Amino acid sequence: MVHNIPINEISFIGNICYTKISFIAKYILKHMKKQEIIDRFEKQLMIEHYSKQTIRSYTSSLKLFLEYVQKLKTDKIGEKEIQNYLHHCAENKNYSFSAMKHTIASIRYLYEKVLRKPVPSALEIDLRKPYKLPLVLSKEEIQRIIKVTENLKHKTMLLLIYSSGLRLGELLNLKPGDIDHERMKIHVREGKGKKDRYVMLSRKAGELLHRYYEVYKPSDYVFEGQKGGMYSPKSVQTLFKAALKRAGIKKKATVHTLRHSFATHLLDEGTDIRYIQELLGHKRLETTQIYTHVTSYSINKITSPADDLEV
Repeated sequence: MVHNIPINEISFIGNICYTKISFIAKYILKHMKKQEIIDRFEKQLMIEHYSKQTIRSYTSSLKLFLEYVQKLKTDKIGEKEIQNYLHHCAENKNYSFSAMKHTIASIRYLYEKVLRKPVPSALEIDLRKPYKLPLVLSKEEIQRIIKVTENLKHKTMLLLIYSSGLRLGELLNLKPGDIDHERMKIHVREGKGKKDRYVMLSRKAGELLHRYYEVYKPSDYVFEGQKGGMYSPKSVQTLFKAALKRAGIKKKATVHTLRHSFATHLLDEGTDIRYIQELLGHKRLETTQIYTHVTSYSINKITSPADDLEV
């Protein structure tokens, strides 16, 4: 059936259709351009052999920047826009020092390595790093955390991190062949900075691992998810928070606190700081020396002058 539609109405309808198509086309082109930048960004990071964690972190920061830029509806991104974005991150999103550092580094990398353009001066920033002492748990608190963790896999993970001073990513990347039960060592492959190192395998952690192997029989990774593959780091943080609650510990500790506690307890026992530096995989001794400010080894040797008073 053919309807008689006036020419002017057909023209009007055609204009509406054209406007919609034009809008969609612009959106697709803009979206594809954004995705192309992200793809090139990730590929370049892979080529330069950055770790998977760094690639994820940098790409996530870049996506947030591109989304912000996209909302400006402008093709020209200059000093002002970049400065406004960094101010938005610091003021409105309350980014930490680490988050700001990653944000700036990801945008710099975009200009230097992907766009091959001069780095905007708005990114030439000297961030002031806050001086914070690491939170440390006592041996008694860690013992409570391990004891209240009944799940064998969870208990083994937490004990391994504390007993060997592992980073969470290093624990989850472990493969069965990295555990040397005869020499009581763990081969940490491509830790932070792409460095390999050996750490000790404690006797108790080794015994717990044997029990864990018998029950779970891991294949690709020492700790695998329910459907195989690498265990989720978020899941470890969640189970750790649950253990803190069950242990009645109200400190704002994270899984990384176990690593801090490992280093501090070694210092408390008089272990040479250079050995601790090697075990932690720190490039600079200055990084390890922060633990000297939280250890009780030297402090406990000093008597307070108040102890001579009669009160």
